[in-house]
Amino acid sequence: MGSQGERLIKRTLVFDGGSRGNPGPAYGSFLVLDERGRRIGGRRLNFGRGTNNEAEYRTLIAGLRWLLDGPRGVPSPQRVDLEIRGDSRLVLSQLSGAWKAKNKRMRALRDEARQLLARFGHVRYVQQPRSESVRLLGH
Repeated sequence: MGSQGERLIKRTLVFDGGSRGNPGPAYGSFLVLDERGRRIGGRRLNFGRGTNNEAEYRTLIAGLRWLLDGPRGVPSPQRVDLEIRGDSRLVLSQLSGAWKAKNKRMRALRDEARQLLARFGHVRYVQQPRSESVRLLGH
């Protein structure tokens, strides 16, 4: 339940990023699903040069910004029960606090993502198999 007994509305953000070479040309895509699992948004992205882990974070951040910009069918962030799904153990473990972000660039990306995530009513992280990310996002 949200503030004042409001029911939170479930949204799922699936993300995946990578690079051709590490570092190399970096890319990613995200998908946003409603409470019934229907696609309500998503995007494919190119980031220029970067590492695989940077691409993962940049893709997640792009998806969070998309949600926060208030697209049609997305309630105000405080009313959202957000499930973050990805195959990046590093990103999900750093965001949840299970792992430290020792690298300066990773720490900055983690902190940016955490600031955005703090605006949602509730957030949980789900690590999914790579095959599921490929099935949903196509890479």
